[in-house]
Amino acid sequence: MESTTSNGGRAFSRRWVLGAGATTLVAAGTAGLTACGSSGGPGGGGTLTAFVYGDDAAKIQVAAIDRFNSSAAAKKAKGKIKLEKVPGSEYPAKLRTAMGSPNAPDIFFNWGGGSIKAYRDAKQLVDLTDTITSDPVLKSGFLPSVITAGGIGGHNYGIPMRGMQPVILFYNKSLFAEQKLQPPTTWDQLLDINTKLKKAGITPFALGGADIWPELMWLEYLVDRIGGPQVFDRIKNGDASGWGDPAVLKAAQTVKQLIDDGAFGKGFNSVAYTNGGAPAVFAKGKAAMHLMGSWEYSTQLGKFPDFARKNLGWTAFPTIEGGAGDIRNVVGNPTNYWSINARTSNKDAALAFLRDCASETYAKALIANGDIPTTTNAESLLDASPNPEFAKFQYKMVQDAPAFTLSWDQAVDPNVSTPMLTEVNKLFVGKSTPSQFVSALQGLK
Repeated sequence: MESTTSNGGRAFSRRWVLGAGATTLVAAGTAGLTACGSSGGPGGGGTLTAFVYGDDAAKIQVAAIDRFNSSAAAKKAKGKIKLEKVPGSEYPAKLRTAMGSPNAPDIFFNWGGGSIKAYRDAKQLVDLTDTITSDPVLKSGFLPSVITAGGIGGHNYGIPMRGMQPVILFYNKSLFAEQKLQPPTTWDQLLDINTKLKKAGITPFALGGADIWPELMWLEYLVDRIGGPQVFDRIKNGDASGWGDPAVLKAAQTVKQLIDDGAFGKGFNSVAYTNGGAPAVFAKGKAAMHLMGSWEYSTQLGKFPDFARKNLGWTAFPTIEGGAGDIRNVVGNPTNYWSINARTSNKDAALAFLRDCASETYAKALIANGDIPTTTNAESLLDASPNPEFAKFQYKMVQDAPAFTLSWDQAVDPNVSTPMLTEVNKLFVGKSTPSQFVSALQGLK
């Protein structure tokens, strides 16, 4: 599925490549691939190689590299950048193959978290923590929650280089007005809204359960709101016992209550997001709300433009009474990142290039492409967005977030991601109980 605008299918494909499909792609894709780095290894010949996910948005990186290569910064650092666009379906496998070869890329696109853990463990990454702290451009150039979200164990290995993709609670403004409802800010309000909607014959939430990853968004927010971001931080940093935190069990129990109460209707496990099923259920008024990544706006704009322009509303995920999580906390895909290979022969040139991601020129290019930059200078530029109101809501949401939790299927090791998603699906379709769900996750290594 590819949306007609910039954040829809592209955002989905990024998630899926490192979600349920990651292990398969890596296992099947390594044979027969030729690593593409600079001649003689990283940085050979004064030209650095950068791998990027080869979708439509790569044009932003193409322009940035052209700009850098003719800049005074490149001349001072005595280095230029050569970009290699790798097709999305091949990206994780080709990157892994290349990183194990003499011709590895000097700089490479990634999702942070679990997508780079193997490289961090193999000491293949430049630790950028001190560099960011000491460099005014990098330290003040990006929203702190986004920088932190891409790291591992309190260390930073990436610089933000694409737009933000928070998970948002979308609602149908027309249905809410007809039923005299207001967007919920607390869990009790949400449950009350569910009751009123069901009495009116309206399913409260659309859910593309056939894809599994939309189900994950519910657990991500519930664990945060119940236990705070520190619960998943433990898990992301490799502590599997974190799955045994009471917040995980409570979140699973809450999900079961929602399902048993009909919050997602009866056939959600046969509805997909990828083929447009869940967005259609939402846009056609069969469901009143949809918990989805920010690309839902562009998906609806491409498929149901009248609904997107007139009736699509958005709000934060509600608080849960007694929970430790702040309503300002966000889950989702903070952004994508550039990381630097520890073997590069010209770290100065790599860092000089990465600084451009904090520039106003780079931010403007992202905005023109329909993305919301994660730079601190972006807010004043958002009037140029295709939908300034939605752009400003997203930006403020992320700007104000005390914590931004990376999507679980991207944050954990790729070898854990697939079985984790399997257990999520078993919980949602009733093949496991909340306690069985927790036990199964604790056994993942």
